[in-house]
This record gives sequence, structure tokens and C-alpha cells, in this order.
Amino acid sequence: MNLVVINGKDLRLLLLAVLHSCLAIAHPTPKPIRKLRKALNTVDTASFKSHVQYLADDKLRGRQPGTPGYQMAVDYVVAQLQQRGVQPAGEKGTFLQTVRLRWAFTEVGSSLRLTPPTGLAALLTYGQDFTFYPNPKQTETTVEAGLVFAGFGISAPELGYDDYAGLDVKGKVVVVTRQEPTRFPDAVRLYTTDLLTVLQTAQRKGAVGVLWASVKPDAKPPEPLRGLVSVLDSAGNVAVSRSYVDGGLQLAGSINAATLQRLFVGAAQDTGRVLRALRAGQPAGVALLPRLQAMQRSRYQDMVSYNVAGKIEGTDPQLRNEYVVHTAHLDHLGVGAPIAGDSIYNGAHDNATGVATLLEMAGIYQQLKPKYKPKRSVLITLVTGEELGLLGSAYFARNPTVPKQQLVANVNTDMPTIIAPLLSVVPLGAENSSLAVPVAQAAQALGLTVEADPEPAQNRFIRSDQYSFVTQGIPALHIKYGNKTADGRNNLSELVQKWRAITYHKPQDDINGQFDFGAGRKYVQLNFLIGYLVATDAKRPTWNVGNFFGERFGKTGSPQ
Repeated sequence: MNLVVINGKDLRLLLLAVLHSCLAIAHPTPKPIRKLRKALNTVDTASFKSHVQYLADDKLRGRQPGTPGYQMAVDYVVAQLQQRGVQPAGEKGTFLQTVRLRWAFTEVGSSLRLTPPTGLAALLTYGQDFTFYPNPKQTETTVEAGLVFAGFGISAPELGYDDYAGLDVKGKVVVVTRQEPTRFPDAVRLYTTDLLTVLQTAQRKGAVGVLWASVKPDAKPPEPLRGLVSVLDSAGNVAVSRSYVDGGLQLAGSINAATLQRLFVGAAQDTGRVLRALRAGQPAGVALLPRLQAMQRSRYQDMVSYNVAGKIEGTDPQLRNEYVVHTAHLDHLGVGAPIAGDSIYNGAHDNATGVATLLEMAGIYQQLKPKYKPKRSVLITLVTGEELGLLGSAYFARNPTVPKQQLVANVNTDMPTIIAPLLSVVPLGAENSSLAVPVAQAAQALGLTVEADPEPAQNRFIRSDQYSFVTQGIPALHIKYGNKTADGRNNLSELVQKWRAITYHKPQDDINGQFDFGAGRKYVQLNFLIGYLVATDAKRPTWNVGNFFGERFGKTGSPQ
């Protein structure tokens, strides 16, 4: 693939223009939609609210994976799916897929020593000069190695950029900056600088460790106080992790700006020069002279959680073996630090409303006459561990309970933010594939406007469960609110930002908060129609020609 790399902002605007041109085309309402009005109208706001009310009740204690409260949520959604005629699609004839979670914590006694070419070695202070990410596979690791600075840690020659060009990093620890490049569009930038992508890149280059360096003088290296969580397979191996890559990498962690300065003593370039080059969009790798001696200790807490998977079987003899996957995460943050006297993080909007959307969608399918049933099968999947790093969806996307090659698309619903009438929507990810067409058709049928993302800085495309399917080569999208308002000011994002400041990821996200359940009803109808159109189309969704994610993942997927 040959790509012309232009300024990230300009490229983002170009992509949005392409999306607008696609969505602006008048798409005639497909005949199947016109026949679905009666079933669509069965969606009941009272029923939607009742799901949210139960899932966000204090007795579920914030639905943290591995807790009794999360199990109550699992039992509830399984019962609701059964009532709506959904068939089990989990393991061993059940609705459940077991997800084994390992919480890993860095133990006291971890150490880092730097030995310069001349002079005495320096023992650094944990929590001040450096921190380590816990290792979910080994309780103790030791590394003695040289060091190399590799800019942002990006190796993307196809984009005209490679921080590793000319560097020998085999057997060494790679140091990268926490700054972000400005030359790429948002989604590409976020993928290339994602912690896991940087680790995978370093591993491919033969490195034995990665250290992220702060450039802010007063900033302490971040400490994963709550630990980091991975998924284990049935044999006890690490199956999914956002902070660990097996196969050579022994160490991952962070250092402060003062430690970075120490590493550059005697190097061919100083930190000021290399950081200026990076800000100008130029790679600035350099060999570092000190050697590192590190010891990292970890301890574990293992627990079991579950994904829930149900199936609505298709009618076509061949296409019924292909699947459109609807997802919503069932978990939230549990019990945490009190805010305004409340310590239960109920997650009413995040993501009881998304779960309610899928349950009510299943109800629509139950109301369809046999001749209007979809050709493909539909999976209703409630996943665990989204708040821990998209873990449940990543495990399902890599190890689905149906043949992986038969997954044709994912439509994700995460915190639709139903606090005002739904007049427009943003299909995050639709610009990457042919899924833009059913989105446009479904939105038009419901009188909704399709818009570009009003908050691109939120980076929402790679922050929720649809991204787990994208990295496995499966076209996916996530429907969020648009900016349109009834008063014509078209500034809904401003209201959402104010709401988020006082509610998002706080105990205040409970059933007593701000809701527009009529908007929830329309979200149900929209998500149903998008999935239904894909499930009734004889053609599988396809990645757009030359699309970054399609080129990167569409042929082989990724171990992410």
C-alpha cells in the first residue's frame, strides 16, 4: 500500500469529507424496513428504564467483574434473553463464556539501577524516578541490558515514518516519549501510540523492555495503583493483555523527566534536540550509553467473570452460519472512593443503557413475522471487563463461541448518553467500511441526521469494544449521539461535556440522574435496523479500499 502522509488535521478533514459525501447520498428506505414498523414500535420506554433501574441498583455494587454484583447482572440478562426467545450461544450449550481475569500488582522490592560508561551506578527510587507495570506471567523478572531511545516507538514505513530506522534494539530496552505525533489522523495516531502497539512493535524489533518517559519536569511516573488486568486461557497462559506481550519482552514501565536526562548523558544528541525533532514530525532515535539493571516483582489475584452470548438464528441455509455481533459491556467500576457521600459507581448510563438497548433489540426480533426474520444469524453479546481495558470483548473477538471467520460485522453500544432527544448520530468507524450504507439507511428511516464526530479529541473509536473486533479484521462501528438540538443551536456536545464533568465514571451516574428514555427507545430502533440490514444483505461488509484499519487488520487480524 502506498500512502501520501499529510498533516494529521488535514487528513482527518479529508476523511470526514469522504464520510459526509457518502452519507449525504439519499438512500431509499429498503423494503424490509418499511415492513418492520409494527415490530419497531413495540420498543417500550418503561421496559428500557426497568433494565437500567435494575442494573444500576445499589445492590449490584457497581457490577465489577468477579463480584456477586456482576453475577447478579449476568443472571438478569440471561433471564431477559431467554424471555425474548434468544438461544444460548456460549460455551457448552449455555449463555456464558468464561473469562479468567488476573489482577497483577507490582510488589515491594522492585528496583532499577543505571550504570553510566564512567562513574558509579545509581539506584533509582521507585514511585519517584520510575515505576514498573506488573508482569502477569512471571512473579519475578530480571533484566540487564543497554538502552536505546526510539522516539514515539512507532514503526510504520507504509505511513512514511519509522522511529526504529537505523537503530539496533535487539536485546536492549527501548525508551519512548509519552508525547504524541501530530502528523497522523486521530485514529491512526492513537493506534500507533497505544501502549500495546508500542510493546508489540518493540517485541518485533527484538527489544527486551520498554520504558515510557515523561518530559514534564515535575511529573511523577504513573503508578497502576489498582493493578493491571489480563485474561488467562484455560491453561493459565496470558490470552489477552493491554500491558504485556509474551515472547521476549521482560520489562515495561515508566520513568520521569530527570531519569530521561540521565539516560542521555554522553549521547550523540541531547533531549532538547531529539524532542524538537519529534515535534517537527522527524524520527530522532539515538543509542544511549548507560546500562540498566532491573528487577521487577509481581503478585496476583485471580478471579472468574463471564461474557454472555445469545443467538437469534438466521433463516438462509448458507447465511445463517454467518453472524452479525451486537455488543455492550455489562461491567462497571464497582465500589470506589466516595464522592459527595456516595461510593457505589452504579454505571446507569455507562453502560446499563447499552445493555438495555441490546435486550430491547432482542425483543424486536421476537416480534418479527417469520418471513421478515434475518438471513444471517445475530449474536447478542454482553461483555465483561470493558472498564479494565476492553478485555471481555478482546477475548471474545479472538476466541468467539462461533467460528471466527463467520463474524461479518460488529455493532457496539456503549453509553449512548441519553440525556436529550436523539436527533442526530455519529457512527464512529463507519467511514472505514461499507457499514456506512446501512447506517445511512437506518438513520434516514428514523428521521435522524448522520454527522461527523463533534468531539474527536475524545478518541472514542478506539476506546470501546468495537475496537476489539477491528483489530481482528472485522468491520465494526459504535453509534454515539450527534450534535443536533431541537432549538437549532446544534450544541448537544456542550451539554454532554457538562454532564460528563459531574456524572461520568462517578457514583452520580445512577438512576436518579438525567435521562431521556425516548432517546433510548430510538437508539434501540437504530441499532436494530443497522444490524438487521447487515443480516439481510447477501453481501458481507467490506473494508474500504486503502483504509488504514482494513489494510492493517483485514487480512490476518492482530493478537491484540
